[in-house]
Amino acid sequence: MTRSWQVHLAIATALIGMSTPAVLSQEGSPSAPVEDGGLITIESDIQNADSVTGVFTAIGNVRIVYPARGIVATSRQAQYFSKEDRVVLTGDVDVIRDGENSMQAERVVYLLEEEQAVADPSTGAQVFTSVQLDSNNQAEAPLAQ
Repeated sequence: MTRSWQVHLAIATALIGMSTPAVLSQEGSPSAPVEDGGLITIESDIQNADSVTGVFTAIGNVRIVYPARGIVATSRQAQYFSKEDRVVLTGDVDVIRDGENSMQAERVVYLLEEEQAVADPSTGAQVFTSVQLDSNNQAEAPLAQ
């Protein structure tokens, strides 16, 4: 994997808690230090990275923990598309930040360049977001830095 791909994936981890390519090189260890000094842990049934397509995929019972940002995310699948700077969580997505702010959807797409999240519900359902306001009535979104 190229250094650029690793840097972009580290950015993705900082924003919503994905894993870095170093995870894949540490057999038996699902944790790896991230450039900002935080530790991100990703657990899933299967993980793979393709340096040709620039896609990192975690499949089955995905659980992502990023304590430095207070983020815990779960889904059935998580993918990072390095060429598009896009992270996609699919299947019963649940993102919790600092134990207060949360988002539940069937699919969440995070566009890194735009720092924008788009959440889609499952058929016949709605997206759910819960945000705790601070004392200045400002909200910190579940996926914000």
